[in-house]
Amino acid sequence: MHDWKTNQLTQEYLEGVRGGIPLAEIQIELILRLIRAWKPDLGTFMDLGCGDGILGRQLFQYWPDSTGIFIDYSKPMLDAARKKNKGIKSTAVYYLLDFSKKNWIKHLLEKHELDAVISGFSIHHTEDKQKYQLYKDIYGILKPGGVFLNLEHVASPDTHLEKMFDEIFVDSLYAYHQKINSSLSRQGIKDKYYNREDKVLNKLTLVEKQNEWLREIGYNRVDCYFKLFEIALFGGCKP
Repeated sequence: MHDWKTNQLTQEYLEGVRGGIPLAEIQIELILRLIRAWKPDLGTFMDLGCGDGILGRQLFQYWPDSTGIFIDYSKPMLDAARKKNKGIKSTAVYYLLDFSKKNWIKHLLEKHELDAVISGFSIHHTEDKQKYQLYKDIYGILKPGGVFLNLEHVASPDTHLEKMFDEIFVDSLYAYHQKINSSLSRQGIKDKYYNREDKVLNKLTLVEKQNEWLREIGYNRVDCYFKLFEIALFGGCKP
């Protein structure tokens, strides 16, 4: 099975799929709005499953004195984050960790207390039992009043809606490739999207179910703050 530890898959994702995520600017703006409202004095945050660190870099723009902890289990992804964060005056710390593994959090407990944890399109690669445990782990390392926001690929309730989402995503990818003057046709992009290597890694869960887990764990202000078919921004706060 292919995974995010390969340089080729990492580059294809960062330069193709991620660039074409529909309504990405709105999703990032909502993350910033929620953190500004609930944790305006942001000190230390974690970008979990950071990829190239795009979400963490947005936080640095508003909180230049903050410390950002960037975590990914893929060395190529973490290298991309280091490269793109180069020149930023804020403090960035990097950990090569697999958050799907038991006790991953022990590497951080004695070093950091967090005001916020953000994650973008990463946690859906884990099974439900691991997701639940991860949300508990995050709850445990947040300060009181700390914020957890997960921008995520979630399950569709039926195959018809799944198909609609796929078509929307293909349209968005095609628009993105036109913008960067790519020669790929819409059909070529569609074929590549439906046959992409990383698709087998997806373990999607309904957003409603995941919000139920957050409430069980103890988070408040739990909600789905944005949803476009299988793209959802959800989370909550530690009381």
